[in-house]
Amino acid sequence: MTRGAAAGTASVAVIGAGPCGLAAAIALKQAGLRVEVYDRSCVASSVASYPTYMTFFSTAEKISIGGLPFVTAGEKPTRREALAYYRMVVQYFNLVLRLYEPVSEIVRDGEHFVVRSQTPRGVTETPFEALVVATGYFGTPNLLHVPGESLPHVTHLYHEGHDAFRRDVVVVGGGNSAVDAALDLWRCGARVTLVHFREHLDDNVKPWVLPDITNRLKDGSIAARWTARVTRIDVDTVSIEGPQGPQILRANHVYLMTGFTPSTGLLQQLGVSIDAATGIPAHDRSTMETDVERVFVAGVLASGYDANKVFIENGRGHGALIARRLGASRPVAAHG
Repeated sequence: MTRGAAAGTASVAVIGAGPCGLAAAIALKQAGLRVEVYDRSCVASSVASYPTYMTFFSTAEKISIGGLPFVTAGEKPTRREALAYYRMVVQYFNLVLRLYEPVSEIVRDGEHFVVRSQTPRGVTETPFEALVVATGYFGTPNLLHVPGESLPHVTHLYHEGHDAFRRDVVVVGGGNSAVDAALDLWRCGARVTLVHFREHLDDNVKPWVLPDITNRLKDGSIAARWTARVTRIDVDTVSIEGPQGPQILRANHVYLMTGFTPSTGLLQQLGVSIDAATGIPAHDRSTMETDVERVFVAGVLASGYDANKVFIENGRGHGALIARRLGASRPVAAHG
C-alpha cells in the first residue's frame, strides 16, 4: 500500500511522538509544512514508560511545547499530568499521528524519502521530502547479555512496586533509575537487593535523594552487592560474581536499571555517520541537519550515549531550528 504526498506542499516525516518529536512537528506545521508523526507505540511513550507516580525534576514551564501553558496542581508536574498535557497539545495543533505504526525502513527514491511502516493491513509506503528522527532511547535498553534476561519476571522498565509486596527483588544498577526503583520497592514492602558493578552509587544520583538511599543502605533496609555483576538469571534467583566470589540471590522480580542506547538504526540505514566513541550522529547543531541532506535529528538522540546532555527542556527547541533550515514560510520562535 502506498500513500502519496499532498501536491504542492513540502512534506516532512517525524519519527517519534515523544515531547521533542511533537515540538518539532508543531514548529514544522507552523512553518507551513505538511507533517506526519510516526511512533511504534502511544503518544509520548517515553513519558508513559516512567514510574507510575513519578514527579518531574523540571517545572511545567520547562517541559511545555508549542507555546501552550502547562498548568499543574503542584510545583512540579506528575507523569499523569504530563501525559494529559501532551494529549491536549496534539489535539490543539491537530497533529497527524500514525501511532502503533513502527517504521521498518526508509529508502531514498530520487528527491523523496520513502517511509515503510507496518500497519495491521501490511506495509505502507509514504514519500516525504525531509525526515526528522526523534526516536529517543526507550526502545533499546542496554542488555546484560546473560542467560535468563528475557524471562517474564525481568524488565528494563520500572512502573511501581505494589506487585513486589513481600517478595524478593533484585535491582541492577546504581544511577537515578535504580535508586528510585529500589526506594519505591522498599516502601512498598519488597525485600530489595541492589547489585552494581561499581563500589558505590553513581555520581549523578539526585542530591535530594542521596541521603534517603544512603541511610537505607546503611541501616540494611536495602541490601547491596557492590563491585558485582550478574552472570545468570533463573526463575527465582539471580547469580552474581563479586569480591566474595559467586553468590546466588533470591529474586521473584528483577529490574535491570542499566540505561538505554540511542535508537540510531534508521539513521544508519540512511547513511548518517555515527561517532563510534560518543554515539552522536553527525549533525550541525545550528540546524540539526545530519551529514545526509534533509535528514535531521531532534531530542535526546542528538546527545549520543550521554543522555544527560539533552532533555525535553533543551530538546524542544530543535524543531524551530529545523523549520528555519527547511525554509520556513514564517518565523517560529525557539524555546530558550
